Amino acid sequence: MPKLILLRHGESQWNLENRFTGWVDVPLSPRGENEARTAGEHLKDLPVDKLYTSVLQRAINTAQIALETAGKGELPTERDQALNERHYGDLQGLNKAETAAQYGDEQVKIWRRSYDVPPPGEHGESLKDTAARTLPYFQAHILPDIKAGKNVMVVAHGNSLRSIVMELDNLTREQVLELNIPTGIPLVYDFDDAGNITHKQYLFTREDEKKA
Repeated sequence: MPKLILLRHGESQWNLENRFTGWVDVPLSPRGENEARTAGEHLKDLPVDKLYTSVLQRAINTAQIALETAGKGELPTERDQALNERHYGDLQGLNKAETAAQYGDEQVKIWRRSYDVPPPGEHGESLKDTAARTLPYFQAHILPDIKAGKNVMVVAHGNSLRSIVMELDNLTREQVLELNIPTGIPLVYDFDDAGNITHKQYLFTREDEKKA
């Protein structure tokens, strides 16, 4: 029975500093490294055949730390920017509280949590835009591996993973707005031989779960 393991990277330095990160390639914070180790402790009993990550170091390093902690060897790996975090446009690097003071809480909430309103800037992406690149990659690369019976691990970001979960759980655009993927806690889907989901669970819970 193949499994899909979704893991949002551990806390990054800009998560810690409450800044919009997006495609900026910032490292994990010390706490984020610890979150990755904790994830790895809970992955020790799960076989993993293939790894997918974004091209950003916070996802790559989370995967490396978690898999080393879990005692896994080198895995076939694919990295693709299709799994990157959503691009926050002109907001990238800005402190979230200061941005709210400048533009107003309601406007920033719309940029952060709406489905199809992108943040300002040429490259700004909404969740809808993120899904438009993440889901075709998931369907063309990751899902065939699962259907072939492989246990697949995907280490990525809050919004690229929200896009995948939206698809897997058949969430509406309203329901996905309430969906938060916590950092460093593996979410495991079990599939039957026909590719249907039979079960899903987070491997553990944590009181301080991070919002996207």
